[in-house]
Amino acid sequence: MAQLGDAISRYHKLLEQPSYRDTAWADQFQEQMRQQHLVDSGRLLAPVLRPHFVSRRQVDALSRLSAQMAEILERLEAIAFASPLLLSRLQMLPAEKMLASVPHGYTRSGVAASMDANLRNGNLSVQGVDACKPAGLGYSNLLADLFLELPIVKEFKRGRYKLSKLGGPKALQQAIQSAYRQFGGKNKPAIAIVELGQESGASTSGGGPSSEGLLLAESLNQLGGNARLIPPELLEYSDSKLRSAEFQIDLVFRRVSTREILTRWDLSHPLLRAYRDGAVCVVNSFRSEFAQRRALFDLLTDEAVTAHLPAADRKLIRSSVSWTRIVSPRKTTHGDKQIDLPEFILTQRERLALLPNEDSSDQRIYIGAEMTDSAWDRALKLALRSPYVVQERTLSARESFPIFQYGELKMKEAEVTVHPHVLNGEMSGASAVLQTYLAGSAAHLAVAPVLLLEEA
Repeated sequence: MAQLGDAISRYHKLLEQPSYRDTAWADQFQEQMRQQHLVDSGRLLAPVLRPHFVSRRQVDALSRLSAQMAEILERLEAIAFASPLLLSRLQMLPAEKMLASVPHGYTRSGVAASMDANLRNGNLSVQGVDACKPAGLGYSNLLADLFLELPIVKEFKRGRYKLSKLGGPKALQQAIQSAYRQFGGKNKPAIAIVELGQESGASTSGGGPSSEGLLLAESLNQLGGNARLIPPELLEYSDSKLRSAEFQIDLVFRRVSTREILTRWDLSHPLLRAYRDGAVCVVNSFRSEFAQRRALFDLLTDEAVTAHLPAADRKLIRSSVSWTRIVSPRKTTHGDKQIDLPEFILTQRERLALLPNEDSSDQRIYIGAEMTDSAWDRALKLALRSPYVVQERTLSARESFPIFQYGELKMKEAEVTVHPHVLNGEMSGASAVLQTYLAGSAAHLAVAPVLLLEEA
């Protein structure tokens, strides 16, 4: 996109001016981020000094794709839960399947999610869904506001460009309230944002729950809500009421996976008991764990599974969803050909990635194009012993970004993925994730606000 390329060049030229080569402004900017809790595990979320720009055409394409994919996932979910054989391919624990079968009381199992999308040269593809702890819902609007107030951004816009935020916290509030009304709630709900904190054994070098949980509570309260951030160990359940001390909870905004609960507690945990009894509205429902598994994309790209979906759905999947298979010693299909999966993985290293079925801090993502044949062979052997999927990679957009770390400004090339935030099946906002590669594995570099760029 020529317009975006020209805009990026103009922005980077401004950084060369004396007023911006003196990085005191960048120090001040990063201090503002710390004051606004835009940190994760003690590190700044966005050590970048440029937003990620998207065009109107890209935003419209993302919106259409997000809405269509949300509908496809709802249909596929119904197909999978009607078939024990398909459900077993997602590699869910028996307790996860049991909780997923409990009625959740509203229309969609996933009220708030994000998608992992790839925008490159007008092409658009989806590689993943986060329906359990979608990142960006709490910080993207605040981060965009901070960037829009930067002197360099104001100078960049002057007389030439218009920059706009995408979405906002109001849409999340409305999505939550809609689910609560469908659940049968009448009044303004008392909301517990439940996520693991330091007390639960989570790895948070920042000293407690993540900043995003705090930001979500703050944004809902600023809109007139009644929300608190509460770790799972502080929940109590008695007399058909879920509580934390004196705080009686009507709705749980869940930012902890079923597996994270079950590895620390068991099915008698207060949240799980209240959910099974229908005593509390839980957003997202435990059925949304279905979309959290990367094995979902095995089902999505298996035409034997999707044969009964509408023709428009199948067309979208073929054009925009990355081919994925659960790694195992078996025969399968790629396109219209039958393949031996382990052999195919070995010989097609440069076009494939190996990913854990669930995101986990102790399991790596292996990028074939960044590895040697011998290292890839070792990665495949590991994947055959663990719950991994193989996924065909689409080339991601690569851009240079100004990164400010340790008092020094450097230009770094990064692979950019855009994560549209999907609320009740519609896109509302987005965040961008920048990655580099180290020893064949993806390494997180930063997040960046996503701003719509148009001619003034």
